[in-house]
Amino acid sequence: MLLVCRFTVSPDEAPRFTARTARALELLAAQPGCRGGEAGRAIEDRQQWVLTVRFDSVDAYRRALGPFPVREHVHPLLAEADTTTESTLETLLSVAPGASAVHHPSLLG
Repeated sequence: MLLVCRFTVSPDEAPRFTARTARALELLAAQPGCRGGEAGRAIEDRQQWVLTVRFDSVDAYRRALGPFPVREHVHPLLAEADTTTESTLETLLSVAPGASAVHHPSLLG
């Protein structure tokens, strides 16, 4: 499962946003079922950021959001994300370097 959140961050807020996002990634990565994540900024528009985090399953994602430190630090950050598009997605294809693509069954049936 993928969590993909987009943010608009002014250049003045970028250092604070980066620190908050690093903390959020650390907290989420410490949760069982989290496969890691990353944050990045658009090359064409320095105000556009994306946060992506991978989880083993929808259940792992939901459980990862439960601990108090996550609710305290991650939830407020995610509340600032652009809500005009979906942010939770199922993984249907994946590939490791040098390997063939792997097709994953849909969680939706």
